[in-house]
Amino acid sequence: MQAIFIAFDQAHYEAVIDILEKSSCRGFTSFGEIQGRGSKTGDPHYGSHAWPALDGAILTIVEDERVELVLSKLKTLDESKPLLGLRAFVWPITQTI
Repeated sequence: MQAIFIAFDQAHYEAVIDILEKSSCRGFTSFGEIQGRGSKTGDPHYGSHAWPALDGAILTIVEDERVELVLSKLKTLDESKPLLGLRAFVWPITQTI
């Protein structure tokens, strides 16, 4: 099992959910509206008057064989709208209860 943490412009929310569903990734936790700033490019997303955009984040735990499929689809989404921003990070899951 692997954890995939996905941080994205809130405009990507429905597309990210669609990717997870079409990749048979049923469970996830959505963090809703969050604030952030990309480490490479892009504008801050602070939900303020000066920087009104917001981000979203999702954490999903998936089987090892699904990770590359999900990452590939997320990369395609990010590349289709590069100004919005999307990042995904993967961690191994060593225990569950």
